[in-house]
Amino acid sequence: MAFPESTTPRSRQMPDSAAIRGFVSRNAIYFVLVLLVLGITLQDPNFLSLGTLRNILLNTATRTIIALGIGGILITGGVDLSAGRMVGLAAVLSASLLQTPEYSRRFFPDLPQLPLILPFLLPIAVALILGSINGLIVARLHVPPFITTLGMAVIVYGMNSLYFDLPPNNSQPIGGLRTDFTRVGTGAIGSGNASIPYIVIIAVIVAALVWVLYNKTTLGKNMYAIGGNLEAAKVSGINVTANLIFIYALAASLYAFGGVLEAARTGGATNNYGVNYELDAIAACVVGGVSTTGGVGTVPGILAGVLIFGVINYGLTFIGVNPYWQQIIKGLIIVVAVAFDIAKYYRRK
Repeated sequence: MAFPESTTPRSRQMPDSAAIRGFVSRNAIYFVLVLLVLGITLQDPNFLSLGTLRNILLNTATRTIIALGIGGILITGGVDLSAGRMVGLAAVLSASLLQTPEYSRRFFPDLPQLPLILPFLLPIAVALILGSINGLIVARLHVPPFITTLGMAVIVYGMNSLYFDLPPNNSQPIGGLRTDFTRVGTGAIGSGNASIPYIVIIAVIVAALVWVLYNKTTLGKNMYAIGGNLEAAKVSGINVTANLIFIYALAASLYAFGGVLEAARTGGATNNYGVNYELDAIAACVVGGVSTTGGVGTVPGILAGVLIFGVINYGLTFIGVNPYWQQIIKGLIIVVAVAFDIAKYYRRK
């Protein structure tokens, strides 16, 4: 006697294990972030508070903007090691033009008070030029991005140091910044722990604009196409040179914007600002799911990656973990994230 087959589709009888694995894989970064917060909170329940969240967001705001710039370059299959030095150059340029008239060691003693917008735009304009040069060398001369941007990092640091050493400053830390400038980095809407810092609002706006660029524009589509398969992108008619120049220039402008905000947040600048910021940004992007092989990455993932490192830096200090252990933990997270990324790349192949 034959028994009739079940009319219930197999997919409804039990969960599709492949779909579950796919969901976990796509959202692993968010699970890690939640587990990290829960783990630190178990050690010290005071960590889970509005004040802690505010401090983490405040400390990661400029890092977010820098990571969003580097994320676009990583998606094209490139890398940018000059980001940190461009942050430092932007910080020094803006700070040198925004000192109060009564400050005793003004960078430019006779400089009249400038409109606030000019010291924002000048560093961004300089960075646009430097970023365009990076993109041009990578696209036209076919010099590997690692070497191109490493060389640019050395050049920018030299330029910044020469400027920083000009008399009468003579390599002294730049301070005495105008309050209308520092308020951008330290001011907030509201008061107390529930206040929202201006710099966090700015970072959210930048992230939203970058999301639109990645997902709703031709440049964004071209960026993923170039990173996914460079030769196919060329055959399909994409102007790879023009797109790479624009992407590197845009990234550099984000580094500069982050550098100006960093000067506003800290109330000063030196030529060593931004050291290793590019490494932190690259690590945040990779942990956030941006593939080191190109063609893969999202803005929410980058934001989650930045937050993870923000929680590590602030949270482990909050519970008294030795800073050297923090470095080991961050290094392990980076290696594991890249290992998973490479494994997924070979599975796709």
